[in-house]
Amino acid sequence: MRNVLVLICLLAPGLVIHAQKPALSPAELSAQQASNAIAKNPQNYDAYNTLAMALARRARETSDVAYYAKAEEALQKSFALKPDNFEGLRAQTWLLLGRHEFARALEIARGLNKKAPDDVLVYGFLTDANVELGNYDDAEHAAQWMLDLRPGNLPGLTRAAYLRELFGDVDGALELMVMAYQSTPPAQTEDCAWILTQIAHLRLSIGQLKPAEDSLRQALAMFPGYHYALGQLANVRIVQKRYSEAAELLRQRYQAAPHAENLYALAESLELAGQTAEAKDAFARFEQQSLAESTKADNSNHELVYYYADHAAKPKEALRIARLEFSRRHDVHTLDAYAWALDANGQYDEAWKQIGAALAVGIRDASMLNHAGVIASHRGDLTIARSYWRQSAELNSTGSERSRARLAVN
Repeated sequence: MRNVLVLICLLAPGLVIHAQKPALSPAELSAQQASNAIAKNPQNYDAYNTLAMALARRARETSDVAYYAKAEEALQKSFALKPDNFEGLRAQTWLLLGRHEFARALEIARGLNKKAPDDVLVYGFLTDANVELGNYDDAEHAAQWMLDLRPGNLPGLTRAAYLRELFGDVDGALELMVMAYQSTPPAQTEDCAWILTQIAHLRLSIGQLKPAEDSLRQALAMFPGYHYALGQLANVRIVQKRYSEAAELLRQRYQAAPHAENLYALAESLELAGQTAEAKDAFARFEQQSLAESTKADNSNHELVYYYADHAAKPKEALRIARLEFSRRHDVHTLDAYAWALDANGQYDEAWKQIGAALAVGIRDASMLNHAGVIASHRGDLTIARSYWRQSAELNSTGSERSRARLAVN
């Protein structure tokens, strides 16, 4: 599952004191408390809402989408007791975001916003949905409302940080994420680990490998086996060219979170590690798993595009999948995948238009910059191509090595 920007944190400030992971996770504790409330009063519709939110949080903790179905069951019981109650609709919006049904989530969030224009969390959902659909002006507007209504609130800080990253201000994004981490209640161990993982991602994106690794080790100590942190630590290892270690970390992540995009990352790392037979098998399993979900909202279509373009030599299939996803949303990652598929099919001018639209948002991503360089070179402009490759290489992040290779022969 792509990491949707849904972070439900308590809004009370306080410095983090690192603690041992409790016997039950924060989501499990919340679910237990909600279940106890339901047992005492089965007519308590709001307890079912709380249970649904807890189960959705558990989905993020474990990356097990089965929790979304359980959360939906709890919501249906809430609505049966009190149809279309506000808290239930708010929880439903979170579920839709988790399932990547972004257009529907945006529709419900807009309705909730009209009913309660001072609800911070609803503005968070508006931010999330608009980001994933590529409506960045609307996303920025909603995130600003969050911070205006309640300065320093955690959901607002994390969403503002992600927008800063998209707009190319990594230093500003880091500042906001650190503020969020310092204000997260210590009992919220998964929230803390998630924020630490985002901090590591930001540091890695600008080549700060040691600080990134330190943050990830802290996240894994706080929330052992955390699948997001395992993936980011593998990215650090790839930049360090420690490919076998990266493959082992990604194998652990796939075992914990057996999603197609995680299998694709594992296959690529196995290939880098020289484990050709295992990589071939993993790619084949990825293609089968990814195709099965390609028409669903929660899919791995970006990775499937890259697989067809970079590994399987099936450019027409890459473009078919890219157009399918492009029909749903226009975020920078979808634009990048679409541009890459167009390039693989020799449609260089249209590819240049799409990669230009992605980079115009401001994002400084080494892989995207590498793609821009390749597309520029195919259009015959090596000067522009070298400029993009140099920018990519200087970031010293994932994707930078490919740009260095391009510069070496161009």
